[in-house]
Amino acid sequence: MIRVLLKVSSPALRAGLQALLASDKTIKVVNDSLKEENEADVIITSASPASFWDSETDSPSPAGILLLSDDLPHIPDLKRSSGVWGILPSDSSAEELTAAVHALSQGLIVGAPHLLFKPEGDPVERGPLTERELEVLGLLARGLANKQIAVELGISEHTVKFHVSSIYTKLDVTNRTEAVRAGLRGGWIAL
Repeated sequence: MIRVLLKVSSPALRAGLQALLASDKTIKVVNDSLKEENEADVIITSASPASFWDSETDSPSPAGILLLSDDLPHIPDLKRSSGVWGILPSDSSAEELTAAVHALSQGLIVGAPHLLFKPEGDPVERGPLTERELEVLGLLARGLANKQIAVELGISEHTVKFHVSSIYTKLDVTNRTEAVRAGLRGGWIAL
């Protein structure tokens, strides 16, 4: 059971979030029944972006999802924040919200791509991977097999295997799931 604490000031937003999360039987909204925030697994808030990840604490804190009501452009320096977090627009669907709660409970960082990544004109940090390896990793994240990736990219299946092997080596992983997780944590791909 994933315990979710709603820290929102609007009663209407709180009721809406509770209704959206009620569709998933593995999520329990625990408002006002906790003695401390650290007893929650995930906190959902609509606080200001600065207060969301600038707070420093010595104790481990639960994962947090920031709901943004404004369509803000890319928010810089998110990778410098500690802990696990997510950032979603306030008009996210029930599926997006519950998927974010589940991902955060597994230690992943989640969010809307336009809020996590710089616009196309700005250079994006690729990490240790080449552009082609990033494309292959993105297709791995979509669950495509090597043959499907080859067709999608217009390359041979042997070349795909070469890229997958290179991704495993550079990310120090042993399988596709670990590679996708490393790509998500590094911010190089988004689901």
